[in-house]
Amino acid sequence: MAPQQNSNQTAFVSKTQHYLKVKKPLLERQRRARMNKCLDTLKTLVAEFQGDDAILRMDKAEMLEAALVFMRKEVVKQQAPVSPLPMDSFKNGYMNAVSEISRVMACTPAMSVDVGKTVMTHLGVEFQRMLQADQHQQQATQLESASRPLSPASSGYHSDTEESEAAVSPKPAQSSSMWRPW
Repeated sequence: MAPQQNSNQTAFVSKTQHYLKVKKPLLERQRRARMNKCLDTLKTLVAEFQGDDAILRMDKAEMLEAALVFMRKEVVKQQAPVSPLPMDSFKNGYMNAVSEISRVMACTPAMSVDVGKTVMTHLGVEFQRMLQADQHQQQATQLESASRPLSPASSGYHSDTEESEAAVSPKPAQSSSMWRPW
């Protein structure tokens, strides 16, 4: 009778036993395959965006770290105020226009010195007002970004806070020494 009972016990496998022996390893392999596929996709995307194929040779942990660093840099770029290049370009254009006005007035024989002086003084005052408004706007933007709380998703690690502090630290004030034609 004993051999018959053994054959009956082996024929009957509970759902839990079947799950533990067959289904769970299969599901785990599928989950790992999905994770590896997503990691490979992330690896190629970061390599494309960075323009650096070195990330393709990294192991998974290094690639994830590189992807996080890249994404943090992109977030900082997006949160940073618009590049100061347009304002600098405008200032340069303004100064070129003032120089050209000064040259034209100097070459015009019937130009009154008082009128020229008044025009140049007005242009200088407007330029100073524009510089002050730009400085106030930069200070307000820096204060706003400094008062912004850190991301609630921050892990609290030193590297997280170091990069966040670097992103919100006020930038050094630019010197206002500039050549002026008046």
